Amino acid sequence: MKVPVTVSDLLDGHVGLDIECLDRIYLNGYVPNLQVSGQVVTFLTRHLGYPIPSPAIFEKIGTRFRDEVRRAAAARGVPVVRFAKGDRKIDVMRPLLAKAAATGRSQLVAVGVAQEFQRVFTGANCAGAGEDVPRFAFGKAERRTTCFYFYVWDAEFGGAFIKICAYFPYPVKVWVNGHEWAKRQAVKAGIGFTELSNGFATCEDPDRLQAICDSLGPAQIEAFARDWLAVLPTPFTDADEAAGFWWELSMRQVEVSRTIVFTAPRHARSFFEALIADNLDIGRPDHVEIIFGRKLNRDKVTTFHTAIDRHNQGVVVNANFKHSRIKQYLKDGRALRIETVINNPTDLGVLRRLVNLDELQGKARDANRRLLDTQRVGQGCLLANPAFERVAHPTVEAGRRAPALRFGDPRVMALAGALCTSLLAVTGITNRSLRAHVAGLLGADYTSAQMSYDLRRLRMKGVIARLPGTNTYALTPDGMRIAVFYTKLHDRLLFPLTAANRPPAPLRLRQALHTVDTYIDDYIGQSRIAA
Repeated sequence: MKVPVTVSDLLDGHVGLDIECLDRIYLNGYVPNLQVSGQVVTFLTRHLGYPIPSPAIFEKIGTRFRDEVRRAAAARGVPVVRFAKGDRKIDVMRPLLAKAAATGRSQLVAVGVAQEFQRVFTGANCAGAGEDVPRFAFGKAERRTTCFYFYVWDAEFGGAFIKICAYFPYPVKVWVNGHEWAKRQAVKAGIGFTELSNGFATCEDPDRLQAICDSLGPAQIEAFARDWLAVLPTPFTDADEAAGFWWELSMRQVEVSRTIVFTAPRHARSFFEALIADNLDIGRPDHVEIIFGRKLNRDKVTTFHTAIDRHNQGVVVNANFKHSRIKQYLKDGRALRIETVINNPTDLGVLRRLVNLDELQGKARDANRRLLDTQRVGQGCLLANPAFERVAHPTVEAGRRAPALRFGDPRVMALAGALCTSLLAVTGITNRSLRAHVAGLLGADYTSAQMSYDLRRLRMKGVIARLPGTNTYALTPDGMRIAVFYTKLHDRLLFPLTAANRPPAPLRLRQALHTVDTYIDDYIGQSRIAA
């Protein structure tokens, strides 16, 4: 019988290029000194010099800004495009960006105009009856307002945009692409490469290319935003900037990718075939998708789920974690793309300001790596007899008795199945998150105290290790191997084989057993001892 190809076979023998890089980066721009009502009053009175802090001043500033945008577009000869409802903005702007790319020089390509809901300051007159002088109270609310999308072609970052809201406090969005930045740096360095639709297909010097990708950080992105905000029309003046009323950047959405390009497209397809064949039933119920709620604290509820979508070109595997997700998919029919998409940096314990991008990227790269390591281990998990005995029998570890993880015990098998879930390998294990998985697989009440006991014996057996300074655990390499071995041995071998003449026993086994039964019945009949 031909041995099926495994994930490890493909990753070890058929990879032409393996690159980690920041991908799409979407940032918020906010003015730290204009976040509460008192700061608004200070800006309008002490800075701008108005005796009464009135919301009418907002309209005055916004009108000036809109006029400057129209004049700037006319002076530079760039089109002003009004986005219609349902327009995909990048599709509308792509032909204009492609035309600008041919020139190779930094330039404003077009100005997009859209009506969108934004969180802005509003003012209400709170003067009492008989008061001659109006008094205003300010608060933030969602309002539909004009937003300008400045699409630019940048010599360093390629196509990008900066969005500026035309109403106070004028929130900003900045979008750049890390792969496009890396391509331009590779050209400058004289490194030959061919492109994927968003990435690299081949490269003459992969190590130098990886060094370029590693060098992209807050400094380059800050410089991009600073340089363009200095030449684009903005609601704030030079005097405002000098007084400290200017934008700072924080991370809204960051994609951190790992692209593994196979030497031939068939190997990329084989990777996903092996992945799906080996992971659909490991540590999961009898559905492709697991969905369960996890309460983080008293007032916030999130959902974790892992889904496999085969309606795409090839396969897309998604694992959601709080507001973020990690996904795998087939890129251009020849590459494996793993992306951790962080929609809220605090999901990974990182603050939102752009200066923390390097920390966030490091944690996201670790998540990408752990996912792939988990899939590798899942297809090479045979345990030697001593290792099996150490786990399956009571032992003494560091002078303390370590209870057994007995193979076949329903609670132990539910633990093993839960630990196989790739999401836990990526995000870490807590009492609450693992308990939810185990309870679902066990199909019975499973208390927090039982989970604490099981975490203790898993840790003493070396299956998991506590992360320093936290109540979170990580699977060890041996732990993942143990969990997958227990689950495969039980679910794929013993359970089908002991089913004998009924499903899920394989058809060939059932046919063979039927032949044996027929032979034995004939033999008993010939002996004349049957009833």
